Amino acid sequence: MIIPWIMLIIIVIIGGKCIYDFIQTNNISQLLRMREGHFSIEIFIAMIVVYITIMIGYGMIYFILSLEGIVLVEHGELRQVSIIGSLIHSVYFSGVTLLTIGYGDIIPIGIGRLIAVSQALIGYILPAAFVLKVVQIGSRSRDK
Repeated sequence: MIIPWIMLIIIVIIGGKCIYDFIQTNNISQLLRMREGHFSIEIFIAMIVVYITIMIGYGMIYFILSLEGIVLVEHGELRQVSIIGSLIHSVYFSGVTLLTIGYGDIIPIGIGRLIAVSQALIGYILPAAFVLKVVQIGSRSRDK
């Protein structure tokens, strides 16, 4: 019973470090050669990687918690699904929550609500962090 909680802590640490490293990196201007007014494929790829990492990480959190008990309810019914079905539902719900789509077909209950709120908050903050990083890189390149 302790192994799922250890995995949960590891996933949270990896996800947090991924976001922290992206926001706090000072050497990114050396890695990314962005001309003023041009699209940076490197930043776009970094954004996709961070989103996928967060989506899979939170999906694994929902999945691990579903092994302990029911965390996600589909169409208002408590259903028992297979391990693969639970994994698919967890990652799907994570993606819908992170991208702030919120279809409402899968609903979190219990501690899942708090986790979903934290994930939605990250989904709102990440685009601002990426825009801020692009502006910082642009201002550094103009200063040189």
